[in-house]
Amino acid sequence: MKILVIGASGHIGAVVVSTLESRGHDVLRASRGSEWTVDATDPASVRSLFERVGEVDAVVVASGSVPFAHLTDLTRDDYLTAFTSKALSQINIARTALDHVRDGGSITVTTGVLAREPIPTGAAAAAANGALESWIVTAAAEAPRGIRINAVSPNVLENSPGSHALFAGQRPVPDAEVGRAYTLAVEGLVRGRVITA
Repeated sequence: MKILVIGASGHIGAVVVSTLESRGHDVLRASRGSEWTVDATDPASVRSLFERVGEVDAVVVASGSVPFAHLTDLTRDDYLTAFTSKALSQINIARTALDHVRDGGSITVTTGVLAREPIPTGAAAAAANGALESWIVTAAAEAPRGIRINAVSPNVLENSPGSHALFAGQRPVPDAEVGRAYTLAVEGLVRGRVITA
C-alpha cells in the first residue's frame, strides 16, 4: 500500500513509519522538515501536500501539540491552541484526505491516553483528545466509498522517558504495541474505533 504518514518525524510517527515499512508498505514521510513538507496546522499547506502526493491507500496523522498547565492556570487561548493544533488540524487533514484516499482505504488520527485517564496539567490535552475520539464515531459512519476512519490512542511511550514522571502509575507502552495498533487501523477492517495501545 501507498501510505502517507503526517508527523513522521515525531516519536509516534517514527514508530508508525518503521512498523509500516517493515510490513512492506510504501510510506511517504511528511512533516515540517521532511521531503514531503507540510505544516499540519495550515489548511493551504495540507492541500498542497495532497496535491503533490496524489492518490494514496491510507493516511496516518500523528501530529499536534498541546499546552500542559494546572487547570487554574489554563486560559481560553490554551484550550484554543490545544483544539486547533491537536484536534482541528487532524480533522482538517482527514477531511482533505477523503478526496485522495482510494476506495476502501483508511484514515487514522492520533489521540492519547489523556482522553480516558487524568494526569496533572493534562486538561487541555484531554479536551482535544476527547473531541477527536467523539468526532471519529460520526465521521466513520458518514465516510464515502468504503473509507475507514479510526483513532489510535496510545499511552505514554516507553521511548519517551522524559514524560514518564507526568504519567504516574500509567503503563508505558513499547513501540511494538503502538505499531500493532496502527497496523490494525491501516490493514484491518475496523471503522469508527478508538484503538488503544
